[in-house]
Amino acid sequence: MNRVAALLTRLVTLLGLVALGVLGPATAHAQSSPGALATGIHISDGRLVEGNGNDFIMRGVNHAHTWYPGETQSLADVKALGANTVRVVLSNGHRWTKNSAADVAAVVSQCKANRLICVLEVHDTTGYGEDAAAGTLDQAADYWIGLKDVLAGEENYVIVNIGNEPWGNTNPAGWTDPTIAAIKKLRNAGFEHTIMVDAPNWGQDWQGVMRANAQAVYDADTTGNLIFSIHMYSVYDTAQEITDYLNAFVNAGLPILIGEFGGPPDQWGDPDEDTMMAAAQQLRLGYLAWSWSGNTDPILDLAIGFDPSRLSSWGQRIFNGANGIAQTSREATVFGGGNPGDTQAPTAPGTPTASAVTATSLSLTWTAATDNVGVTGYDVVRVSGGSETTVAASTTNTVAVTGLTADTTYTFAVYARDAAGNRSARSATVNVTTDEGGSTPGVGCSVGYRIVGEWPGGFQGEITIRNTGTTAISGWTLAFAFANGQTVTNMWGGTPTQNGGAVRVTPASYTSTIPAAGSVTVGFTGSKGATNTAPTAFSLNGSTCATT
Repeated sequence: MNRVAALLTRLVTLLGLVALGVLGPATAHAQSSPGALATGIHISDGRLVEGNGNDFIMRGVNHAHTWYPGETQSLADVKALGANTVRVVLSNGHRWTKNSAADVAAVVSQCKANRLICVLEVHDTTGYGEDAAAGTLDQAADYWIGLKDVLAGEENYVIVNIGNEPWGNTNPAGWTDPTIAAIKKLRNAGFEHTIMVDAPNWGQDWQGVMRANAQAVYDADTTGNLIFSIHMYSVYDTAQEITDYLNAFVNAGLPILIGEFGGPPDQWGDPDEDTMMAAAQQLRLGYLAWSWSGNTDPILDLAIGFDPSRLSSWGQRIFNGANGIAQTSREATVFGGGNPGDTQAPTAPGTPTASAVTATSLSLTWTAATDNVGVTGYDVVRVSGGSETTVAASTTNTVAVTGLTADTTYTFAVYARDAAGNRSARSATVNVTTDEGGSTPGVGCSVGYRIVGEWPGGFQGEITIRNTGTTAISGWTLAFAFANGQTVTNMWGGTPTQNGGAVRVTPASYTSTIPAAGSVTVGFTGSKGATNTAPTAFSLNGSTCATT
C-alpha cells in the first residue's frame, strides 16, 4: 500500500468503474501447461494448492518489515492469532533501505519457524508512472534474481510477489507488457516459485486493465504457476463491485486473491470489508489484510504499537469477526496442518433437492458425502453451460441460496471437501425455477427487525414475527440474509443456522405456534464489522413477509 496516495478519489472511481474491461468467455479456463513446474505451492485448475495437491487458502496480514526490521516478533504474534500467511514488505534499495540476502533468509526462516507461508514483495515499485520515486518491475525482477540462492528450495514455503502496486493511474495500460517481461525474466532465471502479480491503479484496477489482460499475462508464464492480486480499498465500497471483480476471475479459471484490503472509512470512501471477506470465504479465495502495525495513518493498524494484546477495532474485525482469520484459517499441510498424508477425496454428495422456493431464494439439501478421514464442508455451485459459479458454502448437507431472480431456472450442484483440501467429484445437478414473484407482500405474515444495542464488534437484535392470517401457524422457518457479514452468535426463542449471510431460524418449543393475529419474538446477539445494515427481506415457510 502507498501510505500517502494509494486510495483514489471518489470522482475518479465513479468515472473509472464504468470503464472496467472483461475477461474472455467464462468457459475459457486457464490450465497449467503439461510441463508446469510444481515443486511446491503451485496453481492447479485455477486454484492455489500445495505441493501435495491440497488446496491452500491464504488467511493472513501484511507486515511492514522493511520499515520496522526489529519487529520480527510480529510473525509469531500473527500466527498466535490464527494467520496461516504473512505478506512481508521488502525493499530492493531503489527507494528504501535494501533488505539484504541474509535478512531475507532470516525472514523466510522465521516464517517457517512460525508455520506461516511467506509472501515476499518489493514495495519500491508502488505507483510507478505516477510516483516519480517508484522503481520498475524490471528492477524488482533483478532484485529477486539476486536472491535466487536464498529462495531456491523454498518453493513449499515462499511465494514471490514481484512488485507492490506496480503502476499508478497514469497510463495504466502500460502495466501489461512490463508485467509479462518481469515474469519471463524470473522464469528464464530458473525461478520455480508461484509468482504473484499486483494490479495497476495503485493495486485497485479500477480501470480494469488487469482484468482485461489477465489471460494474456497468465499465458505468458510457461509454468502456469501465477496468481493475480487485487488490492481492495475505497474503490470497492459496494458488494456488487467486489463480487463482480472476483467472480470474473473465478469464472474464467484464473487464480486470484485479495492481496491487500482495508476496512476503516477515510476521505476517499468506506470499503465494504464485510463483503470482501464473505466473498473470499464463499469463493475459497485468499485474503491478506493491511496491515499489522506501524502505518503512517494508524487507522489501518490491526495491532496498536505492534502489541497483539491491543487489537484495534479493525484488528478485531479481521481476526475475530465473521469470516475472519480465527474462524476460517487453516494451517498449511506442509507444517502438519490438516492431514498432509490424506490425498483421498470425499465421495460425491447426493443429488441436491430444492425446497422453500421463493422468487429470490431457496433451500438445497443433499445426501452427505463420505470420506476416509472426514468431510469438513460443501461448496454449492450454479452450473451454466461449461462454467460454474460458487454461490454458497456449508458445513452441513443443507444450505440457503439467496439473491436469485424471479421466474428463472437455475442449475445447481454440490462438491464435498475434507480438512486436507481434497475436493470430491461434482454431484448430479438439479434444475430449479424460482417463483414468479409479484405476490402481495404481507399476506400471512409481517416481520419487524430492530437493533436493541451495539458495541464494537457486536450487537443485540430482536425479530418479531406476526401472523396476519386468519389461522394459527404451527411450526415455522424464518429466512433472511445479512448484507454486511454479520453472524448470529446466540439466540433465544429460536434456533439459527447460518451459511454466509443467509440465516434460517426454526422456533423454540414456546414460540412454535403463532396465533392468528398474534406474534412471537426472537432475540439474539451477533458479531459485526463497521457496517450493520438491517436485513430487508424475510420469508416465513417460503412466503414473503411484509416488513414493519
